[in-house]
Amino acid sequence: MSYRLAPKVDLVERDGEWLLISPAPLRILKVNRSLAALLDGGRSGSIVPDSPGIDKLLAQLCGKGFLERLRSDVDVEMRLPTVSVVIPVKDRAAELRRCLESIRATEYPGELLQVIVVDDGSSDSSASVAASLGALVIPSGGTGRGPAAARNAGASIARGEILAFIDSDCTASAKWLADLIPAFSDGNVVAVGGFVDGMCRDSAVDRYEAVMSSLSLGGREQIGSSGDDTFYLPSCNLLVRRAPFNRAGGFNEAMHVGEDVDLTWRLRDLGWTIAYLPVGRVFHEHRSTLRSFMSRRFDYGTSEGTLQRLHPSRHKKMVVPPLLALVLSLCIAAPLVGWWLLAAAAAILTFDSLTVRRRLRRGGVPFGFASVALGRIRSMGSLAYYLSYHLIRYYSVPLMLISLVDSRLLPVFPLVALCASAVDYAVRKPETGYPAFVAIYLLEQLSYGSGVFMGCVRGGTFASYRVEMLRHMESAA
Repeated sequence: MSYRLAPKVDLVERDGEWLLISPAPLRILKVNRSLAALLDGGRSGSIVPDSPGIDKLLAQLCGKGFLERLRSDVDVEMRLPTVSVVIPVKDRAAELRRCLESIRATEYPGELLQVIVVDDGSSDSSASVAASLGALVIPSGGTGRGPAAARNAGASIARGEILAFIDSDCTASAKWLADLIPAFSDGNVVAVGGFVDGMCRDSAVDRYEAVMSSLSLGGREQIGSSGDDTFYLPSCNLLVRRAPFNRAGGFNEAMHVGEDVDLTWRLRDLGWTIAYLPVGRVFHEHRSTLRSFMSRRFDYGTSEGTLQRLHPSRHKKMVVPPLLALVLSLCIAAPLVGWWLLAAAAAILTFDSLTVRRRLRRGGVPFGFASVALGRIRSMGSLAYYLSYHLIRYYSVPLMLISLVDSRLLPVFPLVALCASAVDYAVRKPETGYPAFVAIYLLEQLSYGSGVFMGCVRGGTFASYRVEMLRHMESAA
């Protein structure tokens, strides 16, 4: 693997100390002299690690957005492992045929590939379709046991060193395995997830899912090992080393949603590393009708309560800088209390920017006041978005119930919905108009939030609503 500095990231030396600086968002990371020398040497070319330890460190910087990973044919100069592709299916003969045909077209040596289809009691021709295309077909052990049980059944007879999970309503790109397998050259990595793209663009829901699906983790690499954050990998595009998978106990068969979250969190809790790469593309046929779309989002939401019981140390965290939160509060209150609050907000923001600039100057980082102030305004905008998004996604039901008691809170829901949806529309750039986007957006958040509420009622605990407020980003690392 080789790396390079991410766009707009710079390496500077100040008073004998080396700093990585990202201006948007404004982030500064101090690095030691030896690492700085390696990074500085890569200005005119690629940054090549000279040991596994340095490669791991560079991968972490890549996950934080300071570096980008470069890929070439050199990356695949490793002994290719055997791979067992495991596909659970129930009554999806046509989708399964499409999936299997895409796997046959993948650029991976056939002699190293085993394809296992686990039939979960299909009443159609799924089993015969799989057999006709050369897959090993086994029963799940019942009817409708769920994808977790089916995947475990497939893993139990797999001979591959790597288990590659894909769903029957997905198709694999030609480089699916070739793009993701090299990540296992790092011995600490036990699970790798790839990019999940939408298969269709016909309906408004399809076009919405293409940019807003919870199965797609975006365009930046992510790495998770120790810690109690909530990073996970979706099971529709998931590669796992077979031995650690078995040691972790496989998927939780009692869970029909959220089982992939639970598995990857358990892998991390055992001390292993999981990684997401925005390559190794898989195309997913999302639910394209509003009814099926809302039903699935509701189901996803119900898993929150179960996951909180199984993993009580993992909960939502939000960075809320006190001064920026105060400025935001004053801006929100200004239309209700008086526009003079905007002057107070501007004064506090100026003080905050001067304080940050003074701190940077003491550290030898020469940022001007305008750059710092602009960075703080961007941070305040991000804070407004994340607060709005969390309110509408997780607390929509409690918020509406409280609004029935206190009518003064009725405008809160549409305001936070407008803020969150407008930002997501501008950033995600869906192939649909804003009215259609915001309508589906609201239905998604209401469906998911209702699922969260129902899951908590069924589980007898509302612990999943708890959010830990942090003052600094460093505390969340």
